[in-house]
Amino acid sequence: MSSGKVSVIIPTMNEEKSIGLVIDEVRKAMEGRPHEILVVDTNSKDRTREIATSKGAVVIDEPRRGYGRAYRTGFEKATGDVIATLDADLTYPAPEIPALVDLLASKDLDFITTNRFAMMEKGAMGLKHRLGNWVLSATARVLFRIRIKDSQSGMWVFRRQILSGLSLESDGMALSEEIKVEAFKKARAIEVPITYRARVGDVKLNTWGDGIGNLKYLFKKRF
Repeated sequence: MSSGKVSVIIPTMNEEKSIGLVIDEVRKAMEGRPHEILVVDTNSKDRTREIATSKGAVVIDEPRRGYGRAYRTGFEKATGDVIATLDADLTYPAPEIPALVDLLASKDLDFITTNRFAMMEKGAMGLKHRLGNWVLSATARVLFRIRIKDSQSGMWVFRRQILSGLSLESDGMALSEEIKVEAFKKARAIEVPITYRARVGDVKLNTWGDGIGNLKYLFKKRF
């Protein structure tokens, strides 16, 4: 089954140090394949949008803050048959997108999420972040009975057509776990290992605030 055009969605907020490098990686990886790069920018105050535009990406202004809001806006604007997601900080391996797209087609899958813990580079994630991810992933497994090791990974490859059947409500970080719960319950979904790298630029994640918020969201969604 052919994969068709791929829309690569990258949410940004003040990522001038890395966004150009990420776009370059995507362009090289997707060479010869129909694709588009959508940068959904949530009110950056630096040169993020300027750099992304100069690299040929489509820049979408999303003044409403929120990780989930940025992705949901990107989903609405995407025109590809397949959507791939990345962070703008070089942590996720854009060169692995083609293999994941091919796997989606060859295995006739709807959704692929990724496990960062399988091949994590030194310094890519602190101890508190690892512990928080373990708690959230274990909670997701228990509450929703899904086989997943990394509920917070932000690299997914999936068929755009399945979005109409998923109930996505979160505008925050909880979208990452919500889309996995929905996909594993309603579509043909798997988790695969990826290389996870140390980030370039400043950390945006609020470890305790986002972690507790995500934990509450899992219980809210379940009950």
